[in-house]
Amino acid sequence: MTKISPNLVKHMSKLAKIPISEKEEGEFAKGFSKTLDVVDKLFKVDVKNVEPTHQVTGLENVLREDKVDEKKMLSQDQALSNTKKKYNGYFVVDQILAED
Repeated sequence: MTKISPNLVKHMSKLAKIPISEKEEGEFAKGFSKTLDVVDKLFKVDVKNVEPTHQVTGLENVLREDKVDEKKMLSQDQALSNTKKKYNGYFVVDQILAED
């Protein structure tokens, strides 16, 4: 049986920056332990003769040829016509370097 301690849950919550109460630490520890027990049981199942299942719905991708529809295209001047800032045929946007 895999045992997850409340201290480990507390450590994980700090790493994830998710505040949890002491009561929740204990509840999560029990829940994580139960989940890992189920995973351990799954690893013990013999699947040597089982064909891998990649898709169960029977659906297939619908593909089309990638064609350019010139009727729906904008010229470069049309595309840039409503922008406030442009330079040498390109859009100009403000830098975003810091997280707020």
